Amino acid sequence: MNPVEEVRVRDVMTTKPVVFTCEMDLLDAIRILVERRISGAPVIDARGNLVGVLTERDFLKAALVAGYHGERGGCVGDHMNAEVEAVNADDSLFDVATRFVETKYRRYPVIEDNRVVGVIARSDVLRAVMDAFGRRRSGVRSST
Repeated sequence: MNPVEEVRVRDVMTTKPVVFTCEMDLLDAIRILVERRISGAPVIDARGNLVGVLTERDFLKAALVAGYHGERGGCVGDHMNAEVEAVNADDSLFDVATRFVETKYRRYPVIEDNRVVGVIARSDVLRAVMDAFGRRRSGVRSST
């Protein structure tokens, strides 16, 4: 079996991701995205259930509308994307890597019983692949 097929999402995901609620002020959410240098985060309800995702793109759309009308952005729930693709914590890393290749997504919320338990990004998959196959020398020589 391929080493990557043995690795599960739960083994490499970020376990304490940034999450937003629908009621959160949009500008506060965007400030967090900028400060944390991430381009999106899951939106959850009071029970931790996944209800959407908010990305930089969603904010840019909201900013254009707000700027045109001269008003504040509103709340996260007004601008999030409610149609979210997620992965399960027990999914194989190989399957998730395949999904990344076949879609435009940079990250997926990770769920168990529809509750957000983490986030997995493309970079998490790349790190796991490196670890699974060993950190081999690239063949590039050092200049010293």
